[in-house]
Amino acid sequence: MSVAIGRHATAVAVMGPLFVFIYLPVVVLVLFSFHAGQVPVPPFEGPSLAWYARVLDSDRVTGAAWSSVLVGVISSAAATLLATLAAWGLARYRVPGRRLFEVLLYLPLAVSYLVIGVGLLVAFSAVGVGKSLWAVGIGHVVLNLPLAFAIVYGQFDPEQARFEQAARDLGASERQVFLRVTVPLLRPAILGAFLLSLTFSWDEFIVAFLLSGFDPTLPVVIWGMLRTGLNPQTNAAGTLVFLLSLAAGIVFEVALFRRGRRGSVR
Repeated sequence: MSVAIGRHATAVAVMGPLFVFIYLPVVVLVLFSFHAGQVPVPPFEGPSLAWYARVLDSDRVTGAAWSSVLVGVISSAAATLLATLAAWGLARYRVPGRRLFEVLLYLPLAVSYLVIGVGLLVAFSAVGVGKSLWAVGIGHVVLNLPLAFAIVYGQFDPEQARFEQAARDLGASERQVFLRVTVPLLRPAILGAFLLSLTFSWDEFIVAFLLSGFDPTLPVVIWGMLRTGLNPQTNAAGTLVFLLSLAAGIVFEVALFRRGRRGSVR
């Protein structure tokens, strides 16, 4: 009993400071978004929702938020669709150079966003494509496709292949097998890939900063607000970004949990 208590105390002593280190900045951000004063510094004055009202009344902020949502949804859907098709092709067919394709699809995960952003900027400039939300969306597809591929590709297993073969034996075409068997079995992974891609797109700054024109995304607008100094309005905008990312992350975890639970039941 004493040994168990000692291990528990040791775990708390080790993990406690780690969690404080990770979550303290987020707690401070959220706390001072309710600050009633003009500058988000102690002592805390409030709580007040005045800064949230100011953020929601700002056409610049709300416009940038809608731009971020638009770019995030479209780019995440495109990245997830392409990743699912790529994962299906590599998992179910004998593709020459399969390992090479896998490495090429995973490789962007190890490349800096700055390098990718500058490369996209140069490539778009060379073909005459100007800065716009469409350019940002294409950039986010490039960033999120490897991540979505890793999530979906990891969920293919031999048991699914048996279901697909059974459907073929019953006369289903490849299109029917994919839409009626493969996709439903991979639905939690596909949903998780989409939501995680949406989270990264919603938060992404470097590529959006380099490729956006006169319609910036929300992180770019928040960066512009920070250039004038700290204020609770920036904290409120940052808190809204964090809450949406948290919501998408929770749904992602629930989707993977359901997937794991179904696998354990089988």
